[in-house]
Amino acid sequence: MDEKPIKYIENESCTSSLEEQKHIENAPFVKSEAEKRLVRKLNMRLLPLALLIVFLQFVDKSSLSIAVVLGILDDTNMSYPDFNVLSSLFYIGFFVFQIPNNYFLQKYPVGKYMGVLVICWGAVTIGTAFGKNFTQLAVLRILLGLFEAGSYPGIILIFNTMYRRSEQPACFGFLYACNGIASVIGSSCSVGIAKMGTVFGIKAWQWGYIIWGTITVVAGVIIFFFLIDSPDSWFLNLTEEEKLIVEARTRDNAVVRKQKIVVSQYWEALKEPRCWIFFFAAIVHNLQNGGMLAYGTVLVQGLGFTAIEAIILQIPAGALSASFVFMSIYVNYKSKQMVYTAVIFYCVSGIGCLLLAVLPHNGLKLLGYYLSYAQTASYATMIAIIGSTVSGYSKKIFYNGVFMLGYTIGNFGGPLMLADSTRPEFIPTIWGWFAGNIFSILCLLTIRIILGRINKKRAPDRELEPTDVYLNLTDKQDKNYVYSL
Repeated sequence: MDEKPIKYIENESCTSSLEEQKHIENAPFVKSEAEKRLVRKLNMRLLPLALLIVFLQFVDKSSLSIAVVLGILDDTNMSYPDFNVLSSLFYIGFFVFQIPNNYFLQKYPVGKYMGVLVICWGAVTIGTAFGKNFTQLAVLRILLGLFEAGSYPGIILIFNTMYRRSEQPACFGFLYACNGIASVIGSSCSVGIAKMGTVFGIKAWQWGYIIWGTITVVAGVIIFFFLIDSPDSWFLNLTEEEKLIVEARTRDNAVVRKQKIVVSQYWEALKEPRCWIFFFAAIVHNLQNGGMLAYGTVLVQGLGFTAIEAIILQIPAGALSASFVFMSIYVNYKSKQMVYTAVIFYCVSGIGCLLLAVLPHNGLKLLGYYLSYAQTASYATMIAIIGSTVSGYSKKIFYNGVFMLGYTIGNFGGPLMLADSTRPEFIPTIWGWFAGNIFSILCLLTIRIILGRINKKRAPDRELEPTDVYLNLTDKQDKNYVYSL
């Protein structure tokens, strides 16, 4: 190779050969043109399908909220408390599947596995259109949660494997920005679907499930054949030069795919306080996320808007959610401070919740509603923090699994917090969301203090040569490992 893929810069004695790359905290590097081309290829072939999965999952989960204002409760003889339970039952399936999902992610090709899951959830989405009562819809919601459970952990694992740690905040940012984009597109489409009325004896809310379910099944087939899940993927089609670059990127990530489960890495994770801090932060964060996802349209309608207006007003919410994520990507890129970036946007979200709690109950509250979506940016950054502070393949999968369990519990509890007796203001719940943002900030700052002290303690003894990543050491075992904060 005429041009080396990565050049680390620390002092004049540093060597620039590929075999002698140096992984030192805060050591800047310059990507070669060859590596830039590889990243562009990866972005063009991997990101669109990953974003498609997230897009469809968000649209699917928000479909129930849209269906409520389009008449699903009357057509199935349900009440708002039934709706609360239905919103939460999705996460029963999600929760149950997390442990077997960790096993399947390590044992089978991630791309094929995720393709099958997407096809199954698309089929269940179509079936939801024909649910006649609470019992049938409850079973379908549990199945839907079960099949969607592998999506986020699978994508997170692929990104942890394929992208440098320095690239991952932007990747996860774009991923979660897609939730906002999905809200914009999904809400716009829902307005058109709502105006369809009854066609062929099928109601508007049913058409929403049929249309999005069909699109999801087709997407699942594409994902099965084309989703890149490793450097050896046929769709990535690496050249010999690119294979050498991937080797360097693998050393930077400290992640090598291993099918053998290392149980000791699970135990190590369980003993670490930060694992549990992430877990509880995920629960508290998603109490707000789950409530907003299930009740966003209902909450806006309660401010005095019609059903169609409430759907339309979700469009700026989605646009702002994506904008907050893009802003967080920029802030992190400039500051190189993931934890502080997440804290900033939790502060914005907290201000939004405060306004929702104290402003008069009219259209003015939309300001607080929209600002509260800043928490999406913090959550995307939090996932990147986990990817940048955990090594060991089994340990990384376990951490992601624990985080997803927290996600599941929080989203399960979120809709249940919105008691029917507090409609339409939901003031007690909104004060709870405000406190949750404060709690998440404290969790992140605590993790930064813990890992920052470890970095400082290791610095004097860190070796010139990076540890061989194929040893599959954890971040605790590898004394050369630097936590990116």
